[in-house]
Amino acid sequence: MIPFGARLRTAMDTRGPLCVGIDPHPSLLTDWGLDDTVAGLERFTRTTVEALADRVAVLKPQSAFFERFGSRGVAVLETAVAEARQAGALVLMDAKRGDIGSTMAAYAATYLDPGSPLFSDAVTVSPYLGFGSLRPALDLAARSGSGVFVLALTSNPEGAEVQRATAADGRALAQLMLDRMAAENAGAEPMGSVGAVVGATLGDAGVDLAINGPLLAPGIGAQGATPADLPAVFGAAVGQVVPSVSRGVLRHGPDPAALRASAERFAEEIRAAVSAADGVSGQKGERGGA
Repeated sequence: MIPFGARLRTAMDTRGPLCVGIDPHPSLLTDWGLDDTVAGLERFTRTTVEALADRVAVLKPQSAFFERFGSRGVAVLETAVAEARQAGALVLMDAKRGDIGSTMAAYAATYLDPGSPLFSDAVTVSPYLGFGSLRPALDLAARSGSGVFVLALTSNPEGAEVQRATAADGRALAQLMLDRMAAENAGAEPMGSVGAVVGATLGDAGVDLAINGPLLAPGIGAQGATPADLPAVFGAAVGQVVPSVSRGVLRHGPDPAALRASAERFAEEIRAAVSAADGVSGQKGERGGA
């Protein structure tokens, strides 16, 4: 299996640097003219997958919106994961799991074991029981060619009270986690498979984001960030960013053509912002070398 980091780099280069969330909020189901039922969930999810899975780099279903319907909702999620991957999209399961020991190992097996019905290309996890608690997920991901996205600096304001706190060695806790991710990715080419979640709404991350891995950037669209904000937040690491848009694309449903057009607009805007930032960085490098 080709490692997730390499597969993600290829997908971003060929399909565009965009992750679209599949977040079946009750309000979105209503906006689509659907009932807040399993049938509505299935129609919403199938329409989104059929419209986007053959063209966007990453689809990111939010597990909670499926789990709230119990086993029937999880069955919809299983089908969506399989059909999205079959169409060529990488699936990032947004589950934000975090625990210790055998429980963490069970979470890892759920999303990162190729034999699981919910096997995904990557999963989001929380490190705030200690980065070492993620070892079962990190190890299984490495064996299965999957990826792990670790919460670092999230877009919700409440996150700062934990993530910006000072660790025993004086580093911000988020920086400590990022440094651990960098160690996991050391030597990987073109980039590692352990990513960080860093909100696009932060303005200036204020941390070293050079982890040699992908940086998932939620917050674009409905939360207020735009593609033009990415260079200020991510600086020299902007080329590793996987911007994530959910409601900004999904609000254009249920028309598949409108969903596709919205995703393509975001991808082009992101490409332009990253290209402009790379150009400025290159010019600075040339002046510095002179």
